[in-house]
Amino acid sequence: MPHLAAVGPSDGLARAGEERLAGEEPARGAVRSERRKEILRQRREELGLSQEDLAARLRISVRAYGNWERGLVKEWTDRKLLALAEALEMSERQCFWLFRVMVDRDPPPTWRAAEENRLPEDPAQRDYLCDYAALMESVPYPSFLVDHRWDVALTNSAFDQLFQSVRPHPTALPDDNFLRFVLFHPDAAAVLEDHEPAWCVPLLAQFATALAGAPEDEGLRSIRQEVARDPFMEAAYRYGVPHWLSTHGTDAAELDGAVRTVRHPDPRWGLVRCRMVAETSRRLGEMGLTRITLILSTPTGAPRGPVHSGGFTQQQGARLRAVPSPVE
Repeated sequence: MPHLAAVGPSDGLARAGEERLAGEEPARGAVRSERRKEILRQRREELGLSQEDLAARLRISVRAYGNWERGLVKEWTDRKLLALAEALEMSERQCFWLFRVMVDRDPPPTWRAAEENRLPEDPAQRDYLCDYAALMESVPYPSFLVDHRWDVALTNSAFDQLFQSVRPHPTALPDDNFLRFVLFHPDAAAVLEDHEPAWCVPLLAQFATALAGAPEDEGLRSIRQEVARDPFMEAAYRYGVPHWLSTHGTDAAELDGAVRTVRHPDPRWGLVRCRMVAETSRRLGEMGLTRITLILSTPTGAPRGPVHSGGFTQQQGARLRAVPSPVE
């Protein structure tokens, strides 16, 4: 999973997802105060938890937690913030963001995210996923595991490298929930080329199908509420998706085999075509997980043979066994 080295300066964290109000300290303070409230509410809703649920996790009264979420706290101590990070199942980067937004400093160096939250309780499934992570790491292309809510269970180093320039965000990091990243992260369009037509609309179409099949799913309902709060995404969901499906057909929303374009941070790759391959094994299916891999094409003008680029290696000599080799 990504490390703190990928996190930008604190000034960038403070303004991620918000327009800075230069020269107006009171206004900036108001924006920061609202952001503090938003980060707790959004993460709680993302997990499908009520205030009562979170209060129980924190072992405090519902009224006390309500005050926390409304920002009515005299002092945000390390103890309170670390308890929140654990209760909200935050990753290391999310905890870093939480401390920066709340108290403008780093979390204690001894704290590390509880990655156990990402693993199933069944020991056999946990062992399988640990070995599957090793398999994914051997793949030179960006690859990640997602569930039906697009929550990300595993990523490999190639995936982390592709999104290394993405700034922290409370609910829309690419290695936390890929759908939220595509729809709501301000940096998504910088990595995903043709962001709206090629990425947002197809994923919104898939999301609509998932929500129709599981209307009571709290995670999906939370995403739907966030879409409703964004006028642009709400218009795309209500009007853009039906029109797009009537024009292109339902098969166009299928991820497996779709060809997209990404902008890789390594200039030797740059703007590169990729094919999305979605697959699941029987065991992954039992855990409700699907693996998505972005097969990157050879950059234009790249030499024949193996291409080495920040951990990526693409062999040009591979071929289908059913296709005979050309006669020299």
